[in-house]
Amino acid sequence: MRRNIFVILGVVATMIIAAAGCRQDNKKQGFYDNSTAQKTIADNAAADNAIADNAAADNATAGNAVADNAVANNEAAERDVTREKKGIVLYEIPARLNDRPEQIIRRKGYTTSYNSMTKTANWVAWHLTKSHTYGSVQRSNMVFTEDTDVRAPRATDADYYNSRYDRGHLCPAGDCKWDAQAMQESFLFTNICPQNHGLNKYEWNDLEILCRDWAREYGAIDIVCGPLFDSYSKQKGEQRGGQKAEQRSYQNGEQKTIGRNRVWVPERLFKVVLCRQGSPKAIGFIYNNVGKKQPMREAVHSVDEIEALTGIDFFPALDDRTENRIEAKASLADW
Repeated sequence: MRRNIFVILGVVATMIIAAAGCRQDNKKQGFYDNSTAQKTIADNAAADNAIADNAAADNATAGNAVADNAVANNEAAERDVTREKKGIVLYEIPARLNDRPEQIIRRKGYTTSYNSMTKTANWVAWHLTKSHTYGSVQRSNMVFTEDTDVRAPRATDADYYNSRYDRGHLCPAGDCKWDAQAMQESFLFTNICPQNHGLNKYEWNDLEILCRDWAREYGAIDIVCGPLFDSYSKQKGEQRGGQKAEQRSYQNGEQKTIGRNRVWVPERLFKVVLCRQGSPKAIGFIYNNVGKKQPMREAVHSVDEIEALTGIDFFPALDDRTENRIEAKASLADW
């Protein structure tokens, strides 16, 4: 009997020791598990902090880029773009626009007035010299490029896919062969507008070639061109607050656009040309944005007529007497 009691006590003791060992093992395992979990949490927290730091750095970089662009654009906008730059009067630059969005952007080969509503230029202007009509830079390796100097939404290459419109140059690539940067910048979408393929290939191209011929003949000419929207209406003599005012307004309702970014499609395109050599003269052209044949002589208009349609004051750096005289009439025979 006594022997049985001792056996039972031994078994119980063994069970107690085993249970204690299990508890100790579980405690150690729990400690390790907790340590691992805490380390994982710490690692995740460090990763989150790193992501946050990187995001903050990216935001700071983006913010700085936006700020830099804003400063650059403000500086360009505040300059009197019709007056002197390095002692040279920029005769090609129109007067500032106050009745529509306008962001002035200077490029190496041209200056553009960008309209954030239409996603196209109000106008593009450049001084074309005889030497600039020559050059070895080819357009074959160039690609049309989104202009990050303007805010999104803005025109992209995707907007033109399956649109049935060409990516039509305003300042032509053929006027930028003199410099690689000028050529590259001519492919920015702020220098492009939707253009009918037939017009782009024939009449508009013929006019570009003619302008280069004039630059070679006269030594230099000043050119401004851009889109013309029928939905942009001019109403003169309306009563506003008891005063007569000239009201210009965009009517968005029926404006044709292309792409996700709703790039406006112009019904017509204009170009005005100034020659200051000898007796100054000027001439203007308006082409319908269609593929039908349009004789050049029928596209000729005076600068005054185009000013009335566009609301843009061209060649304001000229003295008033000369400006009034040469803008009132136009004839191909004079050229």
